[in-house]
Amino acid sequence: MSEVVYEETATMIAAGELQSFVPFGREHCRNHPNAFNLQLRELQPASELWSSDGAAGLVGSLQEVSLQERERCWQLRKGCKGVREEEVEFEEELYAAGTVVVWSQGSRTGASAVYKAFTVDGPVQQALWCNFAVPHNKKDEEEVEQTVCIVQSSCINVHTVTGKDFIAPLPFQVSNVWATKFGLLLERKNTDAQLGPPGESLPTVFSMLHPLDEIAPVVCKLAGLFEGSCVQYASDATMKMVFSCSQPSVVVSYDTVQGTHSVWALRRVTPDERSTVLRCSAEPVGTPLGLAPGLLPSHLRNISRLDSGAGSPLHYGALHSHQSRVMTSSPGLHSRLHSPSISNMAALSRAHSPGMAAPSFSGASRFNTSLQSPAPRLHHGLLPSPNSTINETVLAPEAEPIMPDLCMEQLWSEAAGGHREMSSQASKVFLTSDLCENHYLCFLVESHQQLRCVKFIESNNTSQLIFTSITTVSAKDAEPLQSINAMLVLEACGSLVLYTGVTRVSKVFVPGLLSPSFNLTSHPSHRSTPAEKVSTPANAGSRHLQRLDEAVMPSPVTEARGLNIKQQEGSFLEDFTFQQATPSIHALRDPVCSRLTLELSSGSMLRVSIPEIATSELGELFLLVSFSHRPSGRSSQVLVKWYNIYNAPGGPSPHAEWNLFVTCFMTLMGYNTERLAWTRNLHFEVPLSPVIAAKKARPSDGGTEEDLDYLLGSHYHRQMNPQSLSSENPVTTETVSPSSMDTAAPLFPHVPALFYVLHLVYEELQLDELQRARASSLVCLLQQLARDLQLDQYVDLYWRDYPSLISGFPETSAMDQAESPMVLSWLSGCLRGEESPPFPCLPAIWSAAPRLLSYALYIVGDENATSTEVSKYLTKLSAGVCVCVCVCVSFPLTHESSFDFESSSESLAEQLVVWLTSEGFTLKDLDSVPFGVALPIREAIYRCREQPCSDWSEEVCLLIGRQDLTKQAHKMTLAKSKSVGSGLSLEPPAASEADEEEDGMSDIIQEVTGLIWSQDLRVQEVRRLLQSSRPVRVSVVQLPEVSDHEYIEEKENKLLQLCQRTMSLPVGRGLFTLFSYQPVPTEPLPVPKLNLTGRAPPRNTMVDLNSGNIDVPPNMTSWPSFHNGVAAGLKIAPASQVDSAWIAYNKPKSPELANEYAGFLMALGLNGHLTKLATLNIHDYLTKGHEMTSIGLLLGVSSAKLGTMDMSITRLLSIHIPALLPPTSTELDVPHNVQVAAVIGIGLVYQGTGHRHNAEVLLSEIGRPPGPEMEYCTDRESYSLAAGLALGMVCLGHGSNLIGMTDLNVPEQLYQYMVGGHRRAQAGASRERHKSPSYQIKEGDTINVDVTCPGATLALAMIYLKTNNRSIADWLKPPDTWFLLDFIKPEFLLLRTLARCIIMWDEILPNTEWVKMVLTPFLVSLRQAQDYITAGACMALGLRFAGSANSDAFDCLYELARTFMKIISTETGYYNLQTGLSMVLLAIAMVMSGTGNLKVLQLCRFFHRRTGGEMNYGFHMAHHMALGLLFLGGGRYTLSTSDSAIAALLCALYPHFPAHSTDNRYHLQALRHLAVLAAEPRLLVPVDVDSLKPCYALLEVTYQETKWYKETTVELMAPTMLPELHLLKRVKVKGPRYWELCVDLSRETHHLQSILSRDGVLYVKLRAGQLPYKDDPQGWKSLLASSVNQRASGVRAFKPEAISTFTSEPALVSFAQFFCKTSEELQQRDDTLVLFSAMLYECVTQECPEMLPTYIAIEQAVGALRRGAAPPHTFPLWQMRLVVELWDGRVRRGAANRHDALLTSEFLPVMKNMVDVALDRWLADNSSVLRSYMRGEALPKAARSVMLASFLVYRSIPSLRTTRTTLEGCSSLGDLLCRSARLGIPLRDLLRLVPVLPCSPSGLPLQAF
Repeated sequence: MSEVVYEETATMIAAGELQSFVPFGREHCRNHPNAFNLQLRELQPASELWSSDGAAGLVGSLQEVSLQERERCWQLRKGCKGVREEEVEFEEELYAAGTVVVWSQGSRTGASAVYKAFTVDGPVQQALWCNFAVPHNKKDEEEVEQTVCIVQSSCINVHTVTGKDFIAPLPFQVSNVWATKFGLLLERKNTDAQLGPPGESLPTVFSMLHPLDEIAPVVCKLAGLFEGSCVQYASDATMKMVFSCSQPSVVVSYDTVQGTHSVWALRRVTPDERSTVLRCSAEPVGTPLGLAPGLLPSHLRNISRLDSGAGSPLHYGALHSHQSRVMTSSPGLHSRLHSPSISNMAALSRAHSPGMAAPSFSGASRFNTSLQSPAPRLHHGLLPSPNSTINETVLAPEAEPIMPDLCMEQLWSEAAGGHREMSSQASKVFLTSDLCENHYLCFLVESHQQLRCVKFIESNNTSQLIFTSITTVSAKDAEPLQSINAMLVLEACGSLVLYTGVTRVSKVFVPGLLSPSFNLTSHPSHRSTPAEKVSTPANAGSRHLQRLDEAVMPSPVTEARGLNIKQQEGSFLEDFTFQQATPSIHALRDPVCSRLTLELSSGSMLRVSIPEIATSELGELFLLVSFSHRPSGRSSQVLVKWYNIYNAPGGPSPHAEWNLFVTCFMTLMGYNTERLAWTRNLHFEVPLSPVIAAKKARPSDGGTEEDLDYLLGSHYHRQMNPQSLSSENPVTTETVSPSSMDTAAPLFPHVPALFYVLHLVYEELQLDELQRARASSLVCLLQQLARDLQLDQYVDLYWRDYPSLISGFPETSAMDQAESPMVLSWLSGCLRGEESPPFPCLPAIWSAAPRLLSYALYIVGDENATSTEVSKYLTKLSAGVCVCVCVCVSFPLTHESSFDFESSSESLAEQLVVWLTSEGFTLKDLDSVPFGVALPIREAIYRCREQPCSDWSEEVCLLIGRQDLTKQAHKMTLAKSKSVGSGLSLEPPAASEADEEEDGMSDIIQEVTGLIWSQDLRVQEVRRLLQSSRPVRVSVVQLPEVSDHEYIEEKENKLLQLCQRTMSLPVGRGLFTLFSYQPVPTEPLPVPKLNLTGRAPPRNTMVDLNSGNIDVPPNMTSWPSFHNGVAAGLKIAPASQVDSAWIAYNKPKSPELANEYAGFLMALGLNGHLTKLATLNIHDYLTKGHEMTSIGLLLGVSSAKLGTMDMSITRLLSIHIPALLPPTSTELDVPHNVQVAAVIGIGLVYQGTGHRHNAEVLLSEIGRPPGPEMEYCTDRESYSLAAGLALGMVCLGHGSNLIGMTDLNVPEQLYQYMVGGHRRAQAGASRERHKSPSYQIKEGDTINVDVTCPGATLALAMIYLKTNNRSIADWLKPPDTWFLLDFIKPEFLLLRTLARCIIMWDEILPNTEWVKMVLTPFLVSLRQAQDYITAGACMALGLRFAGSANSDAFDCLYELARTFMKIISTETGYYNLQTGLSMVLLAIAMVMSGTGNLKVLQLCRFFHRRTGGEMNYGFHMAHHMALGLLFLGGGRYTLSTSDSAIAALLCALYPHFPAHSTDNRYHLQALRHLAVLAAEPRLLVPVDVDSLKPCYALLEVTYQETKWYKETTVELMAPTMLPELHLLKRVKVKGPRYWELCVDLSRETHHLQSILSRDGVLYVKLRAGQLPYKDDPQGWKSLLASSVNQRASGVRAFKPEAISTFTSEPALVSFAQFFCKTSEELQQRDDTLVLFSAMLYECVTQECPEMLPTYIAIEQAVGALRRGAAPPHTFPLWQMRLVVELWDGRVRRGAANRHDALLTSEFLPVMKNMVDVALDRWLADNSSVLRSYMRGEALPKAARSVMLASFLVYRSIPSLRTTRTTLEGCSSLGDLLCRSARLGIPLRDLLRLVPVLPCSPSGLPLQAF
């Protein structure tokens, strides 16, 4: 503790302005209705109001309220919500008063607002922020959940930011709660009554990792020699927690006996430690340290089984039992038995408003009193008596011990000194760090008025902290300031001092608050008054607790401890009588970043900010790099010196910061800044006193003559005495002799290293346009250092860059010098393909690295430049680098390899762009790069823009300037909750009439359908055909002989026929409006009415079926209502926001609508939303026993869990299937249709899994015999069919690979079901169930083929789907004899043909010949059989080409449909022909699904109009299903041909349609909707990224090669339906209208799949000068059409006024408006206008608006050179040189590669020529100047030196010394070329240099040039 504190004396800094501080929560609490609790208590029963001791609860609560007003506390922290944390500057406050906790947040404007407010039942003991870690189910990662924890006497309320509330009951009294990295740490309140048996003590520290987790004791690991016994429970009652921290995870404790502080690392307990501590607790053996080993089993295990009273010391019932996990959503879990100390209301659900909670009426005072004074009787009931032995205890029933979660490992402990009586607990603990990133743990010991700072470092594995040294600072109070790495200390005298670590920086002057120690010079003594030493029992507890809380929640209550000190210091105030009224600073609190609160002795509080270390970017950058390369001790001194100078009271304004900084810096290096002319002339706003720019203080007090000279020559003296100014002229440059420098200055030994670092900073600034202006500030400093270090190359370099700032040259030194690293020369070498050493790079400033490595990657062509070969191009410099050390590692790079990468240039450009993005490089960064450096990067970006990858990230797309791809990528990154039409930003059109809104089809996006079908109104026609909400027109002519009554009956009969059609419409409407609607969560789903009334013309009279004139079938509307509900529910898009509450919210009030709601539930399952329905609701719906609801729910949940084998759904379905229940189970009366739905549900849930048990049960269920008493006797066909379909789905496509089912003989059994025969004996449970025969149906032992054949046929077809198994297919051939034909129903011929064809999938061909091949010659003459077989073949053809829009298949099927229609009008047998025709129509609709084909629509409309005769409900359903499939999802969806889709279509399109609306005998009507499972989105909609409107775009679609056709490319005009993605190789957006975009599907289809599944929107960007296809179908109106052939004519014809039609780029439009129009100022400059127009034309036509600044910059640089008005620096010419060298490289590669370059026009050659002419003219006039330079002679005037520097830079001439020595004595042209090549001078520049070269006496034959 003896370290010396470094001090900077006699300095003072100024703090920011004072602000009065009042906690925001205090004002909010004043307006809070605190009396609300009292009003509610009056409503309580009297028995609850009075506690057991007879005290009135109401009176007690009143006392509580008055106490709560006094106990207030708050804490502040940095806001970390919203944007990234480093950008947030607001403060958050957590304020607790009484029962209210207020969480408020500030804002950027400074205004605070309540974020959340909480009201709890009892008084708040503590409130704190805490982060809990919530583990993910799938991964090991943990998600951090931010919470506010409110500690009450009996529980902790935890409120998360996301809105969850938890109540964690406390099993014991808690003295303090601490927030840690892992959760909460609870410190048990220690009382004498809580001792266990002799030698035992209970744990004192517990952890709670989550509010739902058990509270577990914490294990502590002591640092000692005894490894085996050092792990034990933290049960030392003398250990008090005083501090906790999350990062690093440490806690600090105080030993009340030893009087020492200890630091512990908090971490998760290891399995070994857990087992050790549990074993130790079972074997009570004293440790060598004499500490208690922890809990005995009697405490760990037995207490959990006992009922404890309120005063139990450790209520392990709550610790052990999971019933203590009280969550607000489930109040039933709470038990008074297990948590009697919690009120029974405390666990009830919180009020939804965060500011108000459901109050508890339990009388908190009762529990408070009982907890503070535990009743003695409890000890006999809970704890073993003192006389009991350990053996008796162990006999109690045992339970699982509580596993510890966290371990405290001791890291450091204070040495126990001899002054124990003097020591006391730390009142404040915090972490801080200094400016050199040394970390300290500081704790304030008030009794000694000491701040003890313990330095610690992280070990190599970062898990351990190593504590090194302790330093003591005299302090009354202290707080850390994290953002400036400092802490503010309040000294005993009342003055504020700033420290960084243990380095004293300066005193802090607070404006408006005069310090009492203004003239204090000595340090205060460490004595304390006797009053402070006395600690009475009365105030010990309150003071102890209050100081304990201060680290987390400091109390604002002022104390008297500061008054005694002030009395002693009265002598300091005697001279300042006016100050006695001013309050002094009493304490510090609430530090946030660099702000904290000063607590005054008057009780008021002031908020003050401490200034930052530097405000200018250059200053910060300089500090960062320079001090990262110097020893930390020196660094802190330098930083302290700078901090004091910069923040002195009344100091300079920020714009003078750099000048001040240079002065300070040079002083620290030993320069006398007053004697340097250029530093003397630096502009300061205020005069500097000698104190600020002080020399190094002398150790002696006596002055010398040098001191007087110094003062007389100081800037301060000159300003005070202007007459003494020297008359001599200022010298621009001067060399300081080392003898005149102060060698004892802190930075003098580090001058070379600092110079090198500063030079690299200078080079870094050269690569940033925004920072380059600051390079001129730095160059004066650098050239001074370079001169003094005699580094001529650097001096020459700086002179070339800034010739006007630096003039004159010193004598050339003879010392050898390393090559000066110059970044622009390095880049130039890359462009010329020369060998270059790696460029030195500082890790602290890495921003230049992407620009340098991008050259290496793209120009040099090294693909590994950014990964493995970085060291070839960059050298990282470590600390302590010296200027003479420069690593020069050359690498083999030949001229050929530099540019020989044409083949891979595209991939190099892609690599570069992707890598730059990964480095965080953006377009904004690129704009700040100088134009010459940026050109290659822009070129790579331009290449990628032309040929981008479709799956690049959003950042890459943003960098290459493709707005369409950026928007697409941004959409991909958004949550899946976006709506289907969200990408279009389109709203469905509002219908013009109210009745149109009710038809349920108004949500189809007409902007898309208007593009797909732009020539007609077919969508409106479909809406008209499918609407069912308006009355139908009943047109019946009344004949003269018909009476009125008969006429009414005739109209009603006609209406009944029309109603058959109306009732079938919803099935088609559901398919038409599929997934087109986004529901509003606050509104119920609109369901269109099913209107079964009519209107009779001419009077429009109402016709109704309920008049009683005719017989109407009962329950006629039940199933139509169900279908109507399904149709309404299917509108909901899968990406909608649907939750369980909204589903229940839609439940209708009237029972008439129950069928609709049942359909709605099924639809929610089909679109995947039913999985969100709570299990409780599912149970509720099923127990109602409503048949339709059960059907809809079972089919819905099964569809939602398709193929998942979900066990909960399996159990749900099994209850409804007797065959899946145990044979002894209770027989449930399940309706037949519900059983059918459940069987299909099993097939859906287990689809494609090949599940053995389910397959076996379903196989037997196909042939389930009828049972006694009409059991299984009705509608057996539908059940058998369902079992067959389910079996087919379970074994879908498995074919002969049915693993584990060979003994079932599935194919043979199905064949027997198909053709008949003797029934096989049932096995196992089935035999018991079916042993009683039916009393009604006598089938005997034979199989009833009429029942089993359809199911078996389709099961066989689905099992062998697409397997091309000929042997199975041959079983399904139609019979070839009359005899066999008599045994088969014609309908079964259709099924067998269909099954046979889809098994032989690959043989299906889309032509009529194939259909005829299916017919055997024997059947051609049999019309009925032929019709059914043809229909089956057509169905197979439809399934094979579903969704393909195959023209051959369509032609074939359309022709067959026409044939059927001809036959149906001439022959009898209407039903058979109509069935066949319906199947053919459905087949065509499947092939043309989603296309809206007009011919199919005409067929559907034709059948829609036919209502008479035998046209029944089922046929209408088939026709309208075909119409729905044709316009599936409004043209956005089509059908898939996957196995799962085929299975769904077989279920939905089963070729036996119901005869009437209640018919479910052969097929359950609800299964018709399963066609939705076969739908997939394949509509690609191009959307213009600028207008966000759908548009036309030409697509080029390439098919993969198959065995039927070769690789084929077709052109489609989007919006279009794409083919199935697995058939495609590539989809490309074709030019020239739009930017090209290629999606390569041969690599992966996920990207396009995700586009289609969201909304099908593909963003496209219109090229400049092009018009959309809608406005210009042929492309003849394009503005570039006239100038395609002749480029020059395009430039001449181009009119800048028309720019807005070319491009929407705002920069180009503005440029045309302001710079390309003739005005009065520009009348004389026509050539300038022409040039600007040419630039604009180039940018527009080349689609590179970002090149406009480059064009202008080149023109400005060249123009300035031509006019002779060269700028003071040569930077533009450097950039011009880089551009020319890039162009030369492209030319060298050949004319073919010129198109790669961005500057492709004549612009660059013209500009290059202008520069050459200007420089040649200068050379002709000033060749002597160049000769003088090359000879090292003195130069003429500075004006010429600017042009000289420009010439040297542009002509690539190296530094003077190198050039002179290398080129001297050239004897021949070859020798000259060879030497110049070594220097890197290009030949074209050498030619211009020859006339002035210093030649040998023999001379060179200049004529050769």
